Amino acid sequence: QVQLVESGGGWVQPGGSLTLSCAASGFTFSNYFMNWYRQAPGKERELVATISSGGHSTKYGDSVKGRFTISRDNANSTVYLQMNSLKPEDTAVYYCNANGGPLYDYWGQGTQVTVSS
Repeated sequence: QVQLVESGGGWVQPGGSLTLSCAASGFTFSNYFMNWYRQAPGKERELVATISSGGHSTKYGDSVKGRFTISRDNANSTVYLQMNSLKPEDTAVYYCNANGGPLYDYWGQGTQVTVSS
């Protein structure tokens, strides 16, 4: 059974930091690209960051470049999102996604991140 379990969300003041984790199971984690998406109320889901299966290549959405860092630990089937210099507009539900092709696309339940003073 495929599972993606996000953790690490919460409330933080503007300028603060959070690290999200996503623990994966039920599939060969090291074969999959991993993504973090987010969705704010009333907005479409947005791709935040992507990391290749081996971890050698990363991409970021324009709104988070220079502030967020995606990384992965294939030995422990976990992907991370380090978020620094957080802004109120980063407030959203953050989702972990595993993508191994059109038929192999898995999602976590999401974790809420709230940035406010």
